[in-house]
Amino acid sequence: MVNLKINNKEICAEVGTTILEAAKQNNILIPTMCYLEGVHKFGSCRICVVELEGSKNLQASCITPVTEGMVVQTNSKRVRDARKVLFELMLSDHPQDCLKCARNQTCEFQELGELIQISESRFEGEKSKNSIDDSSSAIVRDASKCILCRRCVTVCNEVQGVGILNPQFRGFSSVVSPGDLPLNSSACTFCGQCVAVCPVDALKEKDSTQIVWDALLDPSKTVFIQTAPAIRAALGEVFGYEPGQCVTGKMVSALKEMKFDYVFDTNFGADLTILEEGTELLKRLTQYLYAKEIITKEQLEKTGFKVADEVPTLPMITSCSPGWINYIEHFYPEQLNNLSSCKSPHMMLGALVKSYFAPKMELDPKDVFVVSVMPCTAKKYEITRPEMLNAGYANVDAVVTTRELGKMIKDAGIDFKHLPDTEFENPFGESTGAADIFGVPGGVMEAALRTVYEVVTGRTLPFDQLHVKPIQGLERVKSSELKIDDAKPEWSFLNGITVKIAATSGLKGASILLDEIKADQSPYHFIEVMACPGGCISGGGQPRMTNNETRLKRIQALYAEDEGKTIRKSHENPYIKKIYEEYLGQPLGHKSHELLHTTYTKKSKY
Repeated sequence: MVNLKINNKEICAEVGTTILEAAKQNNILIPTMCYLEGVHKFGSCRICVVELEGSKNLQASCITPVTEGMVVQTNSKRVRDARKVLFELMLSDHPQDCLKCARNQTCEFQELGELIQISESRFEGEKSKNSIDDSSSAIVRDASKCILCRRCVTVCNEVQGVGILNPQFRGFSSVVSPGDLPLNSSACTFCGQCVAVCPVDALKEKDSTQIVWDALLDPSKTVFIQTAPAIRAALGEVFGYEPGQCVTGKMVSALKEMKFDYVFDTNFGADLTILEEGTELLKRLTQYLYAKEIITKEQLEKTGFKVADEVPTLPMITSCSPGWINYIEHFYPEQLNNLSSCKSPHMMLGALVKSYFAPKMELDPKDVFVVSVMPCTAKKYEITRPEMLNAGYANVDAVVTTRELGKMIKDAGIDFKHLPDTEFENPFGESTGAADIFGVPGGVMEAALRTVYEVVTGRTLPFDQLHVKPIQGLERVKSSELKIDDAKPEWSFLNGITVKIAATSGLKGASILLDEIKADQSPYHFIEVMACPGGCISGGGQPRMTNNETRLKRIQALYAEDEGKTIRKSHENPYIKKIYEEYLGQPLGHKSHELLHTTYTKKSKY
């Protein structure tokens, strides 16, 4: 331990702790701007400078480690004057259009000005940056508002490993950008983690609220809305709830007050995904064993599968996350065959709304408008993909993020906190606990195992409360294994086989697992990848700021939703059974393949 003084207060801190961290641990506030806990310690903005006894220059507290006997002043005249000048210089090169800025009242730069009592700059001059890149369907980059904090650079390069955002040029000409390319021509995955950490409005999701309002106010349109699992665990934060409080019922009530014609749950699509993806895993595994002459053709056909034209690719990797899909298409196109062919849950549900439900309700699909509320900015890009059409109609017409939905509810004058709890509408409102955990890291894998294991053995998954705890949590890469024994007669050839699984959230973790596959060293049969660190609960469209404490609270909220459900396995959802009986036939059948599956495309990373 190290003994030091901060503002004449004697404190202790662990060796290696920065001054900023030591101050925070002792309830001493040091203003910051570029700092991002656990992610970004760069010292570029210098707002966190402090005065050290015996030091000629002020020091950035976010990167200066504590030392024995150190004496620190965080609020001296010299520090206060420097901090104000630094802020005013940044303000002089920043648009002062707060009233029309999307981040008004949620802007960290604005909050900092209020904290240090600066409302205008004494400095005036030429603005350094004024370009806006709105080329992508997911993210808008406004260079005029960039304060060069480089948070986005750290997240894009060090956390996600994508590396398209970097500082360009020097001095007054400095800009953070993807080089000479617009976002839509770069290898951007549109994961939105840069948006999540941007302190101002320099990076934001492309607004879709007006498109949705136009549809709602168009009497010729029947407007459907669906909400992803992660939304219910985060939307409340927009209205002052503590993180980790599920507001499912109030969210449904708000959507009905906004006059959406049908309010469905993407969780239904998640249950559907498990039936399709789980069956696909069993098919690949069985056909692989036959191709390697481990089982006979007779054993293969007892499972209902046929001999494959070519050896199936293992490990199979989940395909729910569009940011992850963009990443593999750009950076590991040679591994595209490892992907499950399943569309993501909201695209599956959108396809069913237009192909199955609309005709049933005597609605013309051209007059049906499907909106998805997602925690993810990449979903905005996903719905524009040419693969996401059936019979000429887009599966989903608009995506709004959690933040956008919060703004729309406020815009509609709805008193969210005093709304009653209302249920989703069927047939696409009923879901199981397995669907709820799609929003947490490891959740898709866990949900799939609940069904696949029971299909093979006829028994419930042999884990505590159905939870596969080794693949839960915020670690970058997690793994587990499951040994099959006492399988059903038609699956008896799997007895003794140990299925190895892995789960990762964040694209840096995906690269680790993909490099193993590329080197033919992967021990796994099944891998889950989510693009965002911490999974969908910390997607690029969720309420800011998402630190690990908030992530864990949202995760626990979704596990509580799961544990509170009577039915917790996707294959037991009665409405899932009904739609296969009435319309789809069977998982991986002709109709489900046409509507619920897709292919992916090799793309350049340059």
